[in-house]
Amino acid sequence: MNILNQNIVSGAVMAVAFLCLPLSEASAAQHRISGPGIENGEEIREQLDRMGYYDEDVTGYFNFVTSNAVTRFQEDYGLPPTGIVGPMTEMKLENVEMMAKIVHGEARGESFIGQVGVAAVILNRIEASGFPDSTEEVIFQRNAFTAVNDDQYLLTPTKSSYDAVKEAMKGEDPTMGAVFYYNPAGVSDDWIFSRTVLTQIGRHFFAE
Repeated sequence: MNILNQNIVSGAVMAVAFLCLPLSEASAAQHRISGPGIENGEEIREQLDRMGYYDEDVTGYFNFVTSNAVTRFQEDYGLPPTGIVGPMTEMKLENVEMMAKIVHGEARGESFIGQVGVAAVILNRIEASGFPDSTEEVIFQRNAFTAVNDDQYLLTPTKSSYDAVKEAMKGEDPTMGAVFYYNPAGVSDDWIFSRTVLTQIGRHFFAE
């Protein structure tokens, strides 16, 4: 196939992908189909790389390598596998990033299952009464997470932290529904001891 025909086929593939987008993705994707229109495109590429979705070196622009990485992310997180970063995909990426930062800040010294537990607590709070109902609001609720207060939230998550978030989002919950966790050695408010402990994973007690 010569270069002209390759370009025609490539353009057709991208056009079909665009037409197959859900309306919420397609309406915002017109200027994003080649990637540079995404304001935080570089951050997204770096995040996908940290998560292990690149089989090749990350480039400074949106190409089929990045499109494949986006598709793999979408497949893992139950999104339409379009290979294009529209509103739903961007929101999911942001939520995963926030959760991974908490997992890394709060449980990077714990076992993988302990990291999954921390991620599961975030999701359990979103579903529970008495807590905010979005990832961002739960994470940044006043004094909810030590990692936010002491700026460990600003550290770059490892792949293990992202993998733990993915497992929790798939429904894994080793905490048995806990909405609190704590390390007894670091407790500054005895109130937490009034909560019923459901299980212990590593140094963390998980409670309802």
